[in-house]
Amino acid sequence: MMKETHNMKFLEDATETLRAMAHPLRLLIIEMLYHRKAMTVTEIYEALGIEQAVASHHLRILKDKDVLSVRRDGKNSFYALAKVEFFQVFDVMQRVV
Repeated sequence: MMKETHNMKFLEDATETLRAMAHPLRLLIIEMLYHRKAMTVTEIYEALGIEQAVASHHLRILKDKDVLSVRRDGKNSFYALAKVEFFQVFDVMQRVV
């Protein structure tokens, strides 16, 4: 029998974070933010060629799971990766899939 090395809370949190990341547009957002550091919702939806509401929906999911951070500057909100390690998950997937 395998010895339990992680508690269930960690495993549940990790699963929820991976589930939040597990969408093609969200993975693209993670990749863009890694390379550009910070972007507004307008820059994101224009770069992806999607509607603003669609971009906002995906950004909210990533933000709610602490994958993204948001910084307000006047009327603009700048989205950025909360940790570079979230891009590393994407990078590993590119190598193994």
